[in-house]
Amino acid sequence: MASAAEQLAANVNWGAFSKAEELKKRIWFTLGALIVYRLGTYIPLPGIDPAAFEAAFTGNKQGVLELFNMFAGGAVQRMAIFALNIMPYISASIIIQLLTSVFPTLEALKKEGESGRKVINQYTRYLTVLLAAFQAYGIAVGLEGQAGVVTEPGFLFRISTVLTLMGGTMFLMWLGEQITSRGIGNGSSLIIFAGIVAAFPSAIANTLELGRQGAISTGLIIAVLVMSIAVIAFIVFMERAQRRLVITYPKRQQGNRVYEGQTSFLPLKLNTAGVIPPIFASSLLLLPTTIANFSQAQGGTGLLATIATYLGHGRPLYMLAYVGLIVFFAFFYTAIVFNPTETADNLKKHGGFILGIRPGERTAQYIDKILMRVTVLGAAYLAVICLLPEILISYAALPFYFGGTSLLIVVSVTMDTVAQIHGHLQAHQYEGLIKKAKLRGKRR
Repeated sequence: MASAAEQLAANVNWGAFSKAEELKKRIWFTLGALIVYRLGTYIPLPGIDPAAFEAAFTGNKQGVLELFNMFAGGAVQRMAIFALNIMPYISASIIIQLLTSVFPTLEALKKEGESGRKVINQYTRYLTVLLAAFQAYGIAVGLEGQAGVVTEPGFLFRISTVLTLMGGTMFLMWLGEQITSRGIGNGSSLIIFAGIVAAFPSAIANTLELGRQGAISTGLIIAVLVMSIAVIAFIVFMERAQRRLVITYPKRQQGNRVYEGQTSFLPLKLNTAGVIPPIFASSLLLLPTTIANFSQAQGGTGLLATIATYLGHGRPLYMLAYVGLIVFFAFFYTAIVFNPTETADNLKKHGGFILGIRPGERTAQYIDKILMRVTVLGAAYLAVICLLPEILISYAALPFYFGGTSLLIVVSVTMDTVAQIHGHLQAHQYEGLIKKAKLRGKRR
């Protein structure tokens, strides 16, 4: 027989949405914050010629700039104040997570609870400032190397560019934290999601225009549409897939009461690493191309340009390196975010165990073995999702936005946001049931 919680979850009434005032306020706040973000992607940097930069950008799209432009919703192509987007903050968060597993001091802070989390968040903000300043200075130097883009190159232009782009990143970091606390969903993910989705209409229009001009066949456009729907369905299925380990809790006596043994599950997600492996793999592979393009713009050539040529889209070396990096980061990041030893220790403290497995070290080894097997499937899933659209983008000249990374981010963020809305609706129904129970108790 289903529990009361299961019955409530199965009978969530979406019609109760109109009565959930707190949820509606959160959604309106989130939409308002995303509108502010989108407006900022149209405010250009001071001291540049937007038309000249867009012309230079359009003629040179093979690089990490195009990837960042996708995440920033076109802000890089317009060289807006939000051109760096929230990527420095995400990079800083990942670096701090990696350092937490290396330095005992940071690991101790992580175990301190809320106070330790606040200190780690502060370190993340400091690192975000450093990364944003470094990237902004590189952009300023690169802009000065493009003929006719900067109206008055020099020290003042570099300083203003660094301060503006760094300020834009810090504002988006603050905006993302506000969305997370006062809105609905994860703020940082929703900002990237909004940037990608905002470019979908123009990407679809450009694809249809290429079909009208005969550059792309009608059959290919239909095939891409069918492939996109199939990829989305596959992502939804795989992101929900998990390996459940049965955890048993024995009988226990508390005072004069004896509690029966219970059974629960330890869910291991098929894709524990999420969208981190494709993003890191794409960034690393496109970085040589971007540096080579900047060096060519400034009159330099060399070994880097040759490497960038072999790592171009559609090249066999690029495809092999892309798959290899995705698999590597899938295992690496999974090992960072999930600690089997810590999980086994927590189970042992609460009296839980896996049938046939001795608590403690044996349980940690068993969980680690299962996790590695699951990660093999997760890494293969990420490689397939990202590689097939990449082939179409390379050989059919389709827009970057139809890539597996963009679809993976959009679908994952959508599922997470819908799950949070679902959770708020459940909480609202719980509150309604509690109020009704209290009224019945008073009447009696």
